[in-house]
Amino acid sequence: MTALRLATWNVNSIRTRVGRVTEWLARSEVDVLAMQETKCTDAQFPTLPFHELGYEVAHVGHNQWNGVAIASRVGLDDIEVGFPGQPVWAKPDADPAVEARALGATCGGVRVWSLYVPNGRALNDPHYTYKLEWLAALRDTAEGWLVDDPSAPIALVGDWNIAPQDDDVWSMEFFDGATHVSEPERRAFRALTEARFLDVVRPFTPGPGVYTYWDYTQLRFPKKQGMRIDFILGSPALATRVSHAEIVRDERKGKSPSDHAPVLVDIQSSRTPPVI
Repeated sequence: MTALRLATWNVNSIRTRVGRVTEWLARSEVDVLAMQETKCTDAQFPTLPFHELGYEVAHVGHNQWNGVAIASRVGLDDIEVGFPGQPVWAKPDADPAVEARALGATCGGVRVWSLYVPNGRALNDPHYTYKLEWLAALRDTAEGWLVDDPSAPIALVGDWNIAPQDDDVWSMEFFDGATHVSEPERRAFRALTEARFLDVVRPFTPGPGVYTYWDYTQLRFPKKQGMRIDFILGSPALATRVSHAEIVRDERKGKSPSDHAPVLVDIQSSRTPPVI
């Protein structure tokens, strides 16, 4: 019996797509949805439609950029904005501020982190260095969580802005010299898996040609020219409980879709050994 259905979705503006998101929630039986690129402030987030479906919502957003949220119908506890050690990005002469890129909460006994990893922009852009520093800090912090509690069920989910393997993009030639596929980025992603956070979706959705994102331009979606950049990484205690996973490609279709598709996993109840 499935104890928890967990999904992640870069919604690319929740105010534009709240109807699509809540309609999907109503028919998909998702218990917890992590969202990225909400593109609104906390005051602007359309909480009411989620509440009407029985979901509590935690959100962090400062303006029309970035923004992450978690909607849960199985509890929303110990909410944490940003992970310890998270780097900051500030424009020249601006006060440093943690961007709205990481939000954690405990939902149905699982520690869920909704993550929107920096894009990187270009290999010679300062944001690329920032992206690598951000990922390194996440890796160090996440590894520390498992040192403190090896049995912790933790899900690191979201838009990672990295295609870890060649077959995670429609054309390596097209992406030659670009971000998302560079070796330092892929190495940073592997560092998370080496810290024992496993990609729990790929075993159920093997490639090639299996993507989570398709650019709006150049008819990328109908041409099947996409990227796999949205992932759910599970701690060892969580990974062993995943019984099913899928990329809901159909949600990229239709009127005013996000350029990303939802990714979901079914997590079985934990089994406690009998006391003898």
